[in-house]
Amino acid sequence: MGAAENPVFSFEFFPPKTAEGKAKLRTTWMQLAALKPKFFSVTFGAGGTTRVGTLETVLEIRNAGHAAAPHLSCIASARAEIAAQLEQYRSNGIRHIVALRGDLPSGLGHSGELPHANDLVAFIRETTGDWFNIEVACYPEYHPQTRYAKDEVTRFKRKVDAGANSAITQYFYNADAYFRFIDDCEAAGITVPIVPGVMPIGNFFQMARFSEACGAEIPRWMRLKFEGYHDDVASIRAFGLDVVTALCDRLLSSGAPGLHFYTLNQAGLTSTIWQRLGL
Repeated sequence: MGAAENPVFSFEFFPPKTAEGKAKLRTTWMQLAALKPKFFSVTFGAGGTTRVGTLETVLEIRNAGHAAAPHLSCIASARAEIAAQLEQYRSNGIRHIVALRGDLPSGLGHSGELPHANDLVAFIRETTGDWFNIEVACYPEYHPQTRYAKDEVTRFKRKVDAGANSAITQYFYNADAYFRFIDDCEAAGITVPIVPGVMPIGNFFQMARFSEACGAEIPRWMRLKFEGYHDDVASIRAFGLDVVTALCDRLLSSGAPGLHFYTLNQAGLTSTIWQRLGL
């Protein structure tokens, strides 16, 4: 399997909550826009807690002439609420959406009228037809709540069968996990593009916390090497760049249809990896 012909690159942000955060993100997306990604995506807090910020950020990026896709999560939401948000995006000319189940807000006991991501995808198709290009999530190293490997592919197939156009994976550092997952998906008749999610590493201990929560595995050799640097920020950053650049290079040369960077609203690491890959 060789490199994909026209790989798709995208960058993800979260909506800032302060004026300072907004100004900083504006600088970040303007810097990354120079790399001409296919689109930017903007996350959506648990239970829609950042709904306004998501729309504002998407419109700011779109109004500057770049493609932007809002994330939309359905957990703890009513159908009418989701329908209103879809109409808001449609009326603003947004044609691309990342449809997710999302995490249940703490203290809330019910999962709402659309409890799973495939319910959300089906609802989007039911209410808006083919207006939206729908991305969904998938998990090469399996969702933290998945008990059996086959269930991961089954759940993902439900989202595709409901009308998803393509998928973005949870980040990972083990390329074999991604390629094995692709093989399993192909065996199950899933043909949509599955773009690897990439998490650059600037702060190892922050990344380790994220990974614990989302089920992304940090290979033992990597963990020990990072831990050995202790508080040496420059060495952590340099080693992180080497590891993630090599991962991206292998993914692209082996046929991955693109890369989706989880930027954490920073441009530096993503830009450096981009340059090292010669993109």
